Amino acid sequence: MGIDKLRFRFRKSGDLRFLSHHDLMRAVERLLRRADIPFHSSSGFNPRPRLVFPLSLPLGVVGLREVMELELTEPRDPEATRSLLQAHAPPGLEFLSACRIPLERTGQVVQADYRLAIPPDKAGEIADRCLELLARAEVLVERSQPPAPPKRVDIRPFILQLGVVSSGDPNDQPESAPSLHLSLRVTPSGSARAQEVIRCLGAAGILEAGAILERTNLLLLDELPVSDSDIPPTATPAGPGVSPCYEAAVSPPHAVEPLLKDAP
Repeated sequence: MGIDKLRFRFRKSGDLRFLSHHDLMRAVERLLRRADIPFHSSSGFNPRPRLVFPLSLPLGVVGLREVMELELTEPRDPEATRSLLQAHAPPGLEFLSACRIPLERTGQVVQADYRLAIPPDKAGEIADRCLELLARAEVLVERSQPPAPPKRVDIRPFILQLGVVSSGDPNDQPESAPSLHLSLRVTPSGSARAQEVIRCLGAAGILEAGAILERTNLLLLDELPVSDSDIPPTATPAGPGVSPCYEAAVSPPHAVEPLLKDAP
């Protein structure tokens, strides 16, 4: 049985962004075996590591601060385990941090942040469209899952922040490079998709031209201050205290002051 549980923050980039969620789980399982990590396995005829990714990453999207949780059969130092995994990780997979969490806790994502570099000559137009979209009472998109007929979904309640800023990550982009930033509410009953919002802004052509969409952060319910107003009303924090990796996990990798924030 599992007696320890670790939560990792990791980056998935480069060619690995084309690795599906299913293939990522298989790759991590092989990585755990190579690193000789004492992971706890599920029962049954086809045991698998007790491994959880609270929110899968869409194919082709770079993940800068993704979340992985792993049950172990013996206590392990979080940082030592992170270093061991990193030593055996393939290019494009980088383990950023690790912390211990209670066995009964599973991360629940409440917000996902995205960034997309945009051409400078389109920044003003897209910024205006962001204002128009935020002013709308509803934003309807069509989703289809054959053989079921297409259905229309209002994604407006899930859009928390939306706007264009003059630069993305100041460490790796020119100061003048504009980017679209969006923050989406994630609930147990659903969320918006970043690509849907981008299409509603008339900016799908930027992705089709080869721009790479990045998911810059995932915010977890148990890493929020208890009084935070963005906690979904149906959810409750998973016990007192804050995970030891709270500060690193929730600090945004870029300034978001210029963004317009929807009222909760």
